[in-house]
Amino acid sequence: MEVQVAVAKINKYASSESGDTVEVVERPHGGLSIVVADGQRSGRSAKIISNIVVRKAITLLAEGVRDGAVARATHDYLVTERGGKVSAELFIVSLDLVTRTLVVSRNARAPGLFRNSNGFHWINEDSEAVGIYRNTKPSIKETTVEPGLTVIVATDGVWSAGELTGKTIDIPTLLAQLDHDQSATAEALADAILAETMQLEANRPHDDATVVVVKIVPLVAEDKTRRMIVRFPI
Repeated sequence: MEVQVAVAKINKYASSESGDTVEVVERPHGGLSIVVADGQRSGRSAKIISNIVVRKAITLLAEGVRDGAVARATHDYLVTERGGKVSAELFIVSLDLVTRTLVVSRNARAPGLFRNSNGFHWINEDSEAVGIYRNTKPSIKETTVEPGLTVIVATDGVWSAGELTGKTIDIPTLLAQLDHDQSATAEALADAILAETMQLEANRPHDDATVVVVKIVPLVAEDKTRRMIVRFPI
């Protein structure tokens, strides 16, 4: 099998900088983790907050700390650094090759979604953002790695798209249409979700929007080369 990871993100309309931050790190015992943080508010101040959160989480993951402990420690760090006055929504999505599972750790109001052979499943248990309340802990969902497994996490700029006109994004329906035969790539799915977000927002997003898609696909050829592609407008 092969894991595909794709990220698509856009700034809030008329904002020069996104308050969302995404980073990827290899796990020391095998696999990789994707960390997504959505800083409070938007623009430069939100970017500073999300950078603090992601930097701390990435450092701990690279040292072999387990995901749940990483989320708690990142929360404690932000509370200490900013005195409980700022918050950030945090997702950690990990492919753990030791347990052969995909793990989603979530400190966010925004939900997550995964699709496997049994259909679509929401990741929407009650969960608080990091940085404010002393006893905050993550909501954790773990599922076995299998071909076709797809996980989507997105910041609230995606989920709230269209709310000013009474519309909402329907990601399960979108995936069912675009990936009915499981042939779509993670990149194609991430791009389609962000495109739908932009359409609902009339190309003027009222919030920073980030979508991450992780998909497990069959390995077609015995090519063990690992690749990462980044496209970053400047």
